Amino acid sequence: MQPLLKRITNLSSQIDAAFVRLGIEEKQNFIAELETELSASEIWNNPIIAQDKSKHLAALANIVEPWLTLRAQVKDMVELMQMGDDSMLAEFEGQVSALEREYDVRRKELLFNSEYDDHNVILRLSAGVGGTDAQDWTEMLERMYLRWAEKSGMQASIVERSTGEEAGIKSSVIDITGAYAYGKLKSEHGVHRLVRLSPFNSDNLRQTSFALVEVLPQIETPDEVQIDDKDLRIDVYRAGGHGGQSVNTTDSAVRVTHLPTGIVIAIQNERSQLQNRETAMKILRGKLAQLQLEQHAASVADLQAGESANWGSQIRNYVLHPYTMVKDTRTKHEDRDAQGVLDGKLDGFIEAYLDHSQTT
Repeated sequence: MQPLLKRITNLSSQIDAAFVRLGIEEKQNFIAELETELSASEIWNNPIIAQDKSKHLAALANIVEPWLTLRAQVKDMVELMQMGDDSMLAEFEGQVSALEREYDVRRKELLFNSEYDDHNVILRLSAGVGGTDAQDWTEMLERMYLRWAEKSGMQASIVERSTGEEAGIKSSVIDITGAYAYGKLKSEHGVHRLVRLSPFNSDNLRQTSFALVEVLPQIETPDEVQIDDKDLRIDVYRAGGHGGQSVNTTDSAVRVTHLPTGIVIAIQNERSQLQNRETAMKILRGKLAQLQLEQHAASVADLQAGESANWGSQIRNYVLHPYTMVKDTRTKHEDRDAQGVLDGKLDGFIEAYLDHSQTT
């Protein structure tokens, strides 16, 4: 019995250490604060902010509750074993092994120890060089991330989308909600390159296309990223449309410019100017937070001009001809099942990036 009791006691100590590393108690306190805020009726006067806080609450609960359950089960097991005898050894052995396996699954979360890792995500996709092929490639990436989110048990919704004239999309903004959404998807931040035989070329020639993927943490409270009002220029204009009865005929589209960095966010998806402004500000806060991480800046005021994830060298190559392979240029992780990757099989790249970032 003693060796088994030592195993479960050691597991209990590891879980306690994980609570500290992951800030579980701080997250519990923040959950309580969010619940109090959301219980006040006036917060729903601004539904976008209320919904963002509600999503953040759900994501935090998905992080905290499994750890609370695991710790409670382990402590119960310690007490049972201290009161038991050797006749129950086989039963205890199975239960301890099951708890150890559960901890092995959970402890991967210890890699999510960077700022904003526990936040939800705003994903911005933009077509780059390559014309219609690049727009089609951007739509393929949009589908890939939506598939990944579905397989990962996350909620995803398209916030803003601009379609191409012939095929594909020029840009897309996706809201992704779930446990450690930013921590998992930050590996995707950068330029993605596709090599294939073009379906839009009459000679069926090999074509190289590029798309920019920006992974931005959702900043639910303005206090997390403070923006001075004098640094903003906000313009309203008439939203574009394809005509017909549903065309937006009001000046509800909003363009927000952050003057110090030159970052511009334009949103016209909603009919409400207030909702478009709130969405644009949420994306701007995410971009500034991401830029702050990249530049190691102490505050937004210290940021240098320039866009986050600009058009530099690609972070990942997707080759569909003359062979099939997806390879990350940073971690060197590769997968020959290119179609599987495009269907959302991204966890290998995510885990390789997390391991790589721990050693660099």
